[in-house]
Amino acid sequence: MDSHGADTARTPKARRTSQVRSVAPAVAVVMGSDSDLPKMQGCIDALREFDLAFEVAVISAHRSPDLAHQFARDAEGRGLRVIIAAAGGAAHLAGVIASLTTLPVIGVPIASSPLAGVDALYSTVQMPPGVPVATVGIDASRNAAILAAQILADRDNGLRGRLRTLKDSMADAVTASNATVRQKLGLK
Repeated sequence: MDSHGADTARTPKARRTSQVRSVAPAVAVVMGSDSDLPKMQGCIDALREFDLAFEVAVISAHRSPDLAHQFARDAEGRGLRVIIAAAGGAAHLAGVIASLTTLPVIGVPIASSPLAGVDALYSTVQMPPGVPVATVGIDASRNAAILAAQILADRDNGLRGRLRTLKDSMADAVTASNATVRQKLGLK
């Protein structure tokens, strides 16, 4: 746990080294409630797949605004490079954080209300001029991790290669699906 209540996850590479070393997280995953964790698991899994150091924190823009402000203001100084913020309902977390930092913020609207996440989508994507939040689809936390990796890949050829492998495997899966469908239909 760090001073912001965030759990810091070291990369698998860092855990495999024989010497003890700390890897500063490049990505923060923050969510408005612990009930968002199941929907953010895809994000966390993808960050691990990309071997990215990250931290996780529950911070509410409404119930703990001082913590949200402190987290956002301290983020860059702590070495973070991208923040992924998930929230449902009114979903102001990503916008509040984006208003207080110059780091890229990726919003993940969570379906947690009778409006099935549309309220969270509008709250996250409809930001005023000068306070951008890159927003992925409702509950699309894996896409948020992939976007964060793409942002970070500008300085990391290894990460860029892992992203290329992902994109190639997705293309291969579509090619295989196409062949299967065409075969089932008796088409050439």
